[in-house]
Parts: sequence; C-alpha cells; structure tokens
Amino acid sequence: MSDSTAPLAHTASVTSSGSRSGRRRATRVALRTVQVLLALFYGIASALPKLIAHPSAVEAFDKIGWGSGVMYTIGALELAGAVALLIPALQSVAAIALSALMVGAFIVQLTVFAGQNAATPLILMVPLALIAWTRREHNAELLRLIRRP
Repeated sequence: MSDSTAPLAHTASVTSSGSRSGRRRATRVALRTVQVLLALFYGIASALPKLIAHPSAVEAFDKIGWGSGVMYTIGALELAGAVALLIPALQSVAAIALSALMVGAFIVQLTVFAGQNAATPLILMVPLALIAWTRREHNAELLRLIRRP
C-alpha cells in the first residue's frame, strides 16, 4: 500500500510546489509590469511636460506660485524616480521618494486646486507602497553598495 501511495504523494507535493512557484513568478512579473508602467507614467506623462515647460505645467506652477525653478526640480525628481524604479537596488527607495512627492501633490491639489484631482496622487501611492514593501530587501543591498570602501 505504501508503494502505491508514495509516488502519488510525491507527485502532489511537486505539483503543489510547482504551482506555488508559478504563482510567485506570476506575481513578480505582475509587479515588474506595474513598475514599468509607473516608470513610463512618471517619465513621460508627469516629468516630461514639466521639463519641456509645457504651457499646462507652467500655468499650474504659476497658479501655485512656485514658478519654473520648482517645476523643473519636481520634473527632474519624477524622472529620476522613474528611472530608479527600473533599477533593482533603487526600486524600494524610488517608490518611497515618489510617494513623498505624491503626498505633496495631494496637499497641493487640496489647497490650491480645491481638490480637483486630489485622488490621482492617492491612487498612485497604492502601487508605489506595494513596490516599496515588496522590494524592501533591496534596501540592504543598497546600503552595502553605499558603505563599500
């Protein structure tokens, strides 16, 4: 009896392990896809208009009262964050930094623009928080790279 059940138990264990491995891989691929989409969004849709001084960006920053210097700085920070989302050692830190920018954007949307697009930064913070949390092991790697003599 044990001879006939042993291979079946072994097969079930391998199948279950393979299934978990497949789910883990699918989760990693999905998270990486979200990272790439966020990087594209921050690089193209958010940073680029600021860096090329698109009239809509200029108008928004004039309304805030910050001017072009802050607009270019925020655009550069968004572009740096977009690139860093694609670099394994920087992914978690980039997600945290972009989340901090989104907190600022949320506050500006509420105070200056009467909450017109206040949900957008909050929505973007959800996948950024997920990336920061799931890629947190890379923070130790980053510290090792920084502390290298």
